[in-house]
Amino acid sequence: MQDQTAQQILAELARLSRAVESLAPAPRPAIDFEDADCFVWNAEAHHLAPVGKPNRIDIGLIKGVDHVRDILVDNTRRFARGLPANNVLLWGARGMGKSSLVKSAHAELATEAETIAPLKLIEIHREDINSLPELMAILRPSDDRFILFCDDLSFDHDDTAYKSLKAALDGGIEGRPENVVLYATSNRRHLLPRDMIENERSTAINPSETVEEKVSLSDRFGLWLGFHKCSQDEYLEMVTGYADHFDLKITPEDLQAQALEWATTRGARSGRVAWQFIQDLAGRHGQRL
Repeated sequence: MQDQTAQQILAELARLSRAVESLAPAPRPAIDFEDADCFVWNAEAHHLAPVGKPNRIDIGLIKGVDHVRDILVDNTRRFARGLPANNVLLWGARGMGKSSLVKSAHAELATEAETIAPLKLIEIHREDINSLPELMAILRPSDDRFILFCDDLSFDHDDTAYKSLKAALDGGIEGRPENVVLYATSNRRHLLPRDMIENERSTAINPSETVEEKVSLSDRFGLWLGFHKCSQDEYLEMVTGYADHFDLKITPEDLQAQALEWATTRGARSGRVAWQFIQDLAGRHGQRL
């Protein structure tokens, strides 16, 4: 009788042990940074997914932003060579090539011989900003250099994720890893909506201190690169650059007339509008890009 009871107890313990093991999180997949030059951070799986064919264009095709392009390339080159470099906030008009410039600058410099270690680009989604400290802890021991890229970064009312970003960039006892730099794009220079800042100013006991905390987030970025709406000449330069690069069969006069008509129907001129026109033009002419 006692033996039977002991066997039942052991069986029950074994069942409980299996149940507890099933609740344990699955082991994290190993990260091999040699798999690719670009990765996407999956915060839920705690994993960096390699990107086989990054969506980017040649940096020479990005027109109308020569000054900020040169500043970004120079900052990235210094970072790739192990020299001091700043976090960068690219802000301003929609469709003027902010995210394209980040990806193209990485592609341009990742192959330079003077880099002290492989240069990787890692995209982190806006909704995963709270996991930034965890990602940085993963990257810190690596010998590689990493550009963390967050596209369309901004914060809305009651969103406290900006505090995690502030701490990860320059706060905390460890600070930002030496082999990591953050590039972010946004339509807002201060990353927070104006009415949010004004509301804090009107309701706070000490308005100036509260507003200072909100605005100080953008101060964590050493470089602010502004992108502004392009002129008609700059827009046509973008269109012509694309047409020449892809060898589209169209006369300069027809190209200009159709490009201007396209911009009029869109009610805007920008690098994005220029690229959308080129896609439409190539499709109508039966040419591949």
